[in-house]
Amino acid sequence: MNMNYKNLEELIRIIEKLRAPDGCPWDREQTHYSLRPNMIEEAYEAVDAIDDNDMVHLKEELGDVLLQVVLHAQIASEEGAFDIEDVADELNKKLIHRHPHVFGNAKIDNSNDVLDAWDKLKAEEKTHRKSAMDGISRCQAALISAQKLSKKAVKQGFEWACEEDLYDCIKSEFEEFKQAKANNDRLNMEEEFGDILFATVNLARWNKIDAEQALLKANKKFEKRFRKMEELAEKPLTEYSLEEYDRLWKKAKQELEQAEKEE
Repeated sequence: MNMNYKNLEELIRIIEKLRAPDGCPWDREQTHYSLRPNMIEEAYEAVDAIDDNDMVHLKEELGDVLLQVVLHAQIASEEGAFDIEDVADELNKKLIHRHPHVFGNAKIDNSNDVLDAWDKLKAEEKTHRKSAMDGISRCQAALISAQKLSKKAVKQGFEWACEEDLYDCIKSEFEEFKQAKANNDRLNMEEEFGDILFATVNLARWNKIDAEQALLKANKKFEKRFRKMEELAEKPLTEYSLEEYDRLWKKAKQELEQAEKEE
């Protein structure tokens, strides 16, 4: 493994140059807030490369994520807040503190114990947090947020007695949505639909399923099947009847499943 970090140092110098008075007009205009969408987008593109097991693409996308980190650090440095060294120093201290079984004398036997210890050590660092709900990003995907809120509540003992109770809760939320719809209560319909999603996310958590990843996979599966339908269609899809659509969907599904078996 190459342990020469000259490329990282060069990257820092490049960003400094881009932000300099004689640098790039676009880069000089950027702020933490203007770059906010880029941070989210680059992270998701890196995740796509991971899901596709595309190492060439992942290398490129990790570079784009790193660009965001260094750029934000440079902006903060210009403002006198912190620089990239401060970022690394903060991270180093955090990693050492939260891994006493590696950098200290603590004894931990398995990964579950590591996670438990991590939470306890994190709580020691975040003494300003008063509620179990503190520390959840308001900007992350709603499914991720719902699952984290639920996990935090469970750690306080707020949990369904059994999985069957959770199924009953989901059924109840569906009935409440149907009642709101019958009353043509649009505001309540939205609220009840949110309750359906939140309860369903808890079903995923109960079964140790990542709700966000599950939905992303479902999205990709749907897109793939729909593209196959377009490929198999013998006329514009808008001209298909419901019955024809159903047959075409099943044919697309069958061909994709057969192709996967042959791989």
